[in-house]
Amino acid sequence: MTNSTGTTTSDSTIVDGVHYHQFDIVIVGAGGAGMRAAIEAGPGAKTAVISKLYPTRSHTGAAQGGMAAALANVEEDSWEWHTFDTVKGGDYLVDQDAAEILAKEAIDAVIDLENMGLPFNRTPEGKIDQRRFGGHTRDHGKAPVRRACYAADRTGHMILQTLFQNCVKLGINFFNEFYVLDVVMTEVDGVEQPSGVVAYELSTGDLHVFQSKAIIFATGGFGKIYKTTSNAHTLTGDGVGIIWRKKLPLEDMEFFQFHPTGLAGLGILLTEGARGEGAILRNASGERFMERYAPTIKDLAPRDIVARCMVQEVAEGRGAGPHKDYVLLDCTHLGAEVLETKLPDITEFARTYLGVDPVVEPVPVMPTAHYAMGGIPTNVAAEVLRDNTTVVPGLYAAGECACVSVHGSNRLGTNSLLDINVFGKRAGRNAVEYVKGVDFTPLPEDPTKEIRELIAQLRSATGTERVSVLRKELQDNMDRNAQVFRTDESLADVTEIIHGLRERYLGISVQDKGKRYNTDLLEAIELGFLLDLAEVVVFSARNRKESRGGHMRDDYPKRDDENYMKHTMAYLSGDPHSANPADHIRLDWKPVVITRYEPMERKY
Repeated sequence: MTNSTGTTTSDSTIVDGVHYHQFDIVIVGAGGAGMRAAIEAGPGAKTAVISKLYPTRSHTGAAQGGMAAALANVEEDSWEWHTFDTVKGGDYLVDQDAAEILAKEAIDAVIDLENMGLPFNRTPEGKIDQRRFGGHTRDHGKAPVRRACYAADRTGHMILQTLFQNCVKLGINFFNEFYVLDVVMTEVDGVEQPSGVVAYELSTGDLHVFQSKAIIFATGGFGKIYKTTSNAHTLTGDGVGIIWRKKLPLEDMEFFQFHPTGLAGLGILLTEGARGEGAILRNASGERFMERYAPTIKDLAPRDIVARCMVQEVAEGRGAGPHKDYVLLDCTHLGAEVLETKLPDITEFARTYLGVDPVVEPVPVMPTAHYAMGGIPTNVAAEVLRDNTTVVPGLYAAGECACVSVHGSNRLGTNSLLDINVFGKRAGRNAVEYVKGVDFTPLPEDPTKEIRELIAQLRSATGTERVSVLRKELQDNMDRNAQVFRTDESLADVTEIIHGLRERYLGISVQDKGKRYNTDLLEAIELGFLLDLAEVVVFSARNRKESRGGHMRDDYPKRDDENYMKHTMAYLSGDPHSANPADHIRLDWKPVVITRYEPMERKY
């Protein structure tokens, strides 16, 4: 058969209007992690990639600055230094065995991409060029180091295109514009394990069941719980939400990264690569204020630190603009040639969206919700965990939707593009080995029942609440109460608001009753996931009474290693519509893996 975008796919059978497919491995999500997994899995097993977008529209394409690897092409470097920076940057909540794997396998990950045809920027000698990035240092923090491999400020775009071209070369089966709404679980010997997924085909409204031996989730983040975000409209946490509703745990959901340099008022990202090339953050008086906060590496401190410093400058009256509500990113001294050749996208973004030319004037910036450190818990083999140690057979996750805890409480810049390649590869490779030794798990009698009922209920609903109104209220209140700075009072306020929105969500109506490209219906389903995940983020944040990485509590401003040097594990239990989240969210803890770096004070 041929899917909605013309990509050739396997034959299917149709039973009672539902399309049934069978693949050894099904990958949910066609961004960087999903396609890297597919390149590894495709040659060894019958593989399908299911994506609600055409693959090259995935959010990986928005990543700008670079991909870290201790190649030492420009300056002396080592994987040990990269590991230390990752651990320290994550405020010591990083699982250090995962960080060591990330740093060691980074070099091969970059070389893999180069061999696939990715056009990295080059040194005059023809080697892959590298530039500075926040938190990356030599000799365990003594000075900044050039570690970020890059392709201008379009690195993610280049990675996405390169991976897609190689998937096409390998003949990977793509089901594009198919929206996965459920993972089918079957009980085997008293233990539930995945037997397939249910997807909604956007072009027809038909349901498809993909039976498989292994499933890899690579669905990205959920930044759309916030109003001011660098995330695309599609990043609504569908994969993470599906796992949550199956009563599997989520890890470290309180930790969300706010990237320092979003265009003020819009959240559109300006890469940290600009500061890597020498751009400077200034307050209204023109002061390079990061010299006060991080005297060694200044503007290249980790993102959580820079974001807090920016907000503090504004809060203390040193903000710029007519309302004194932003700071300035000064690129003017870099010159037109550097901006047009090494940073062309951010230059164009500033001109297009703010009417500011970075060549001659500073750009207004403020922190924007950027990256979820938490998500679906996995081990270093990318296997999804049912609890702290028990693996769910045949279920994998990689990329932003996963939490192997290589990022701890604050992801180091350029480690995200690295993460999707290292752990996407591991997920694909390990899934192939797994499917060689197992048979297909039988599907339940009616695998689409829950999703059919959900869609029917939304289509027939006659309520008065509008999805767009509820979504806006959620995002506005998350920005107001659970962003860079948080308190028990602000988190309690947004908890009550989320409960009210969940109640009102029961009274929504979908205006479009049709089947073909019914985005009204899909946005209603997405809002359900956003409400679920926002509640887990806030409940976990309220429970962690300390400040660490991307989680800054004004009422508990110190890091508390004695009580909170551990990961939060959240489990869905009880009635999800109860007013008190404690009635349906159970929190537990998971120890941090420490191998060589004991927690210490975080100075830059």
